[in-house]
Amino acid sequence: MTDFDVRPITEEERRSTADLLRRALHAQRVTDERWARIEGSWPAAHKFGAFDGETPIGIVSSYDTEMAVPGGRTLPVAAVEGVGVRADRTRRGVLSAMMAVQLADFAARGLPLAALHASEPTIYGRFGYGSAALGKTLRVSRPAARLHERVATGGDVRLLTPEEAVRELPPLYRRISLHRAGMIGRPEVWWPMTHDRYAGPDGAHLVAVHSGPDGDDGFVVYDTITRRSFDAPDHGAALDVHDLHAAGPAARAALWRYLLSVDLVSEVHARHRPVDEPLALMLTDHRHAATAAVEDDLWLRPVDVAAALAARTYRAAGPVVLAVTDRLLPANTGHYEVGPDGARRTDAAADLALDVDTLGMLYLGHWAATTLAEAGRVDVRDAAALARADELFTTTAAPWCGTHF
Repeated sequence: MTDFDVRPITEEERRSTADLLRRALHAQRVTDERWARIEGSWPAAHKFGAFDGETPIGIVSSYDTEMAVPGGRTLPVAAVEGVGVRADRTRRGVLSAMMAVQLADFAARGLPLAALHASEPTIYGRFGYGSAALGKTLRVSRPAARLHERVATGGDVRLLTPEEAVRELPPLYRRISLHRAGMIGRPEVWWPMTHDRYAGPDGAHLVAVHSGPDGDDGFVVYDTITRRSFDAPDHGAALDVHDLHAAGPAARAALWRYLLSVDLVSEVHARHRPVDEPLALMLTDHRHAATAAVEDDLWLRPVDVAAALAARTYRAAGPVVLAVTDRLLPANTGHYEVGPDGARRTDAAADLALDVDTLGMLYLGHWAATTLAEAGRVDVRDAAALARADELFTTTAAPWCGTHF
């Protein structure tokens, strides 16, 4: 027996569930003024609450957007952007019940994928999510770090006012496009809640935009952290890069050139950058750009395994038959033949067996099947299939999300 019910929230329950989520994440309740600005980013749609009578004790939230998958196609994806349980009701099955209802809703609506950023990585594997893309934290020493002479130059970088940033960045992000597997669309509801609070009129962040021959093609959102003092007057500020996207290498290089040219700065810090971003190689001395950490950037959950596998492209190798097990969405359990011509269900014997969370890790191409097998996540029925699966699934560019939600 349970002492709670899970159901969709109503319009009248939006603010109470937003406050519940914030308190579960150790943030302050939203003020009336703040709520007036962001309530449009917390619609009742696609939110399920756990209720003790009329009192919310848990919330799971998502919004629908799109994600780039290997091969350049975009797929519908549910971006899970708010999960929390009231502190006095944790470890009583509340989260499991809400996640099960949410997954059933994703499946009923025909969504092939769901994605999230995990505040606690040990939680989400049991719901079928796997760590599918990583991001690195860069620490760049200034003023020693300098781009070498062969790095592309050109274009212009300008600072935006907060009002211009709110107006100009959404269409610029769409223009840059989802050019790397794992990148997701930023719908209208995303901007007030996630971007505007940093770079809007009430935010402290700065926004710089690069313009190339064809117009605006990149932007960076960053904060300046002052670290100078009377005891260390030469210890300059740190630039903390919050968001940097560019349509191509030239625009990206120009934005980094700008960041490395800001005066009175001793360090540039950037978290969740693509693991293959070549900034260190762009410097005259690569040691001035250190990778301080590598962390999970995106967790992925195949909701419709057949549709997800059929949607991406694969490299040239012999086909592999995967036996997939999905305990929460058993319709996905079965055998799938994956090859350079695509993927389909099959009755053939399996070469490799894996749970759906491991398929989520394999899907975007970051993790090799051989690595996952060595980690005990893939049951190998035919050892020769591992090399074929490595070639089929891996991608030239590392997957990367680059959007916090």
